[in-house]
Amino acid sequence: MKRIITLVVQNRSGVLNRITGLMQKRQFNIESISVGRTEKEGISKMTFVVDVEDHRKLEQLTKQLHKQIDVLKITDLSDKAIVARELALIKIVSNASVRNEVQGIIEPFRAAVIDVSKDSLSVQVTGKSEKIEALIELLRPYGIKDIARTGLTAFSRGQQPQAAELTQYSLLK
Repeated sequence: MKRIITLVVQNRSGVLNRITGLMQKRQFNIESISVGRTEKEGISKMTFVVDVEDHRKLEQLTKQLHKQIDVLKITDLSDKAIVARELALIKIVSNASVRNEVQGIIEPFRAAVIDVSKDSLSVQVTGKSEKIEALIELLRPYGIKDIARTGLTAFSRGQQPQAAELTQYSLLK
């Protein structure tokens, strides 16, 4: 089962290496990693998509991560309401005659052309992995020269009122 795990960590040299090494030693397959600074100085957030066999293994992983001195907080976002995105840069073979056609393909995906040269076109797209995969498949017939993808990055949605908390209104009396 795939799990989305976020870690809030000290922004120090070697932290990523120690965490990925821990996962590798325990044979967890890391599908994607995204790391970046947070709003707090000296603190980073890591987002991992990992393949975990069962809940016992997931519990083992979180216990091992809690033992790491640089790990401040661990959150499993997999079963929560989240906002999650990935970024992909796709360079395709292109000439003047197919650029309008490619523009028509990428527009529904809210993708943008970010670079144009005599023989290539670079596209930027953000969204869910499925959306990115779909665009890549549509662009494949044009000839993909290069793809660069970030890992998934995610956080919990803001607090949403539950259905029971909403005020009931009726037009009927």
